[in-house]
Amino acid sequence: MRKLNRGDVDVPECLTNFRPGEHTWDDVGASKREIHLCLEQMQGRRCAYCEGSLDSLGHHIEHFRRKHHFPLLTFVWTNLYWSCDQVDSCGHFKDHGAGAYDVEDLIDPCCDDPDNFFRFRSDGTISVRRGLSASDIRKAEETLRVFNLNPDWGRLRNMRKAALSNYVYLVEEASGFAPAELHELFQDELDAARQLPFSTAIRHILTEP
Repeated sequence: MRKLNRGDVDVPECLTNFRPGEHTWDDVGASKREIHLCLEQMQGRRCAYCEGSLDSLGHHIEHFRRKHHFPLLTFVWTNLYWSCDQVDSCGHFKDHGAGAYDVEDLIDPCCDDPDNFFRFRSDGTISVRRGLSASDIRKAEETLRVFNLNPDWGRLRNMRKAALSNYVYLVEEASGFAPAELHELFQDELDAARQLPFSTAIRHILTEP
């Protein structure tokens, strides 16, 4: 999960054509193409939650606050993300596999900076950062649980670990450098990785060994 900036993207005009109570999400139909394009400008072709490739994992428009629980937010731009289509994580798992949760306990990647909560590890796991307040620890842990982002063993961990393998080797070869020196040393790799799947995990490996 990474920080996203909705302010750099225009609100899809099509959303003004739909109103809660008069329309359902199914009525959006072909207009979803415009929403997809705006979400791609904000996220690239990566899941808002796991950062996996939407080209390989499938995709759907995700309501951060579930439309059945928050119907007034069904067509609100700030409630929409592009999620992968995997049933064992991210948007689908949040809505159908996570069980009960309070959405206020979840990290919203446009409102919160996930970097303040998480540290990605070379083995594909995610740690909650030390020194957080009790409320922020709960927010981090609930986000990992509800989106199923950090299973001990499983698809996501294995995908992240594979994506990180070459970068872990680079860091091992540069052992002894301070973090600030690593950032300068690996600047080209950091720039190239910015648009790649699991870019946050790659950045953490290169700058926070």
